[in-house]
Amino acid sequence: MGRNDTPRVIAAFLDSGIGWFLARLVLTFVFWSAGLGHLAEFDVSAAELASLGLRPEGLLNIVLIATLLIGSLLILLDRWLWLGCGILSGFLVVAIVLAHPFWTMQEPARTAHFRVAMEHVSLIGGFMMCAVAGRLRELRR
Repeated sequence: MGRNDTPRVIAAFLDSGIGWFLARLVLTFVFWSAGLGHLAEFDVSAAELASLGLRPEGLLNIVLIATLLIGSLLILLDRWLWLGCGILSGFLVVAIVLAHPFWTMQEPARTAHFRVAMEHVSLIGGFMMCAVAGRLRELRR
């Protein structure tokens, strides 16, 4: 087996519709589950936004839920996948600025929020890879 050879069973999974769907499901899990959680606990979610100084919290909570669910749905349905990846990546950038501004904090909060921000950056990379993979799959069709 050469350096770039993928074992057949792995290649078959990666090329399958099931593998492609499961990859998108896992990548978006934290977003659609959070969207459903914010919807189920609407008042708690709105209060969290208010604690960040975001007003009107009810309207912004609706925008938050819509962002999480619509972005996830576009990716899961593999329709306008690039847009869903962009929506959720944009959400992550906004979340870093509004909820995790580590550069304004003192220790120990600075390190904890820095780590969350770096996780967000890694997820953005995952969405970039998802968009690339989606485009390559389109080209193969």
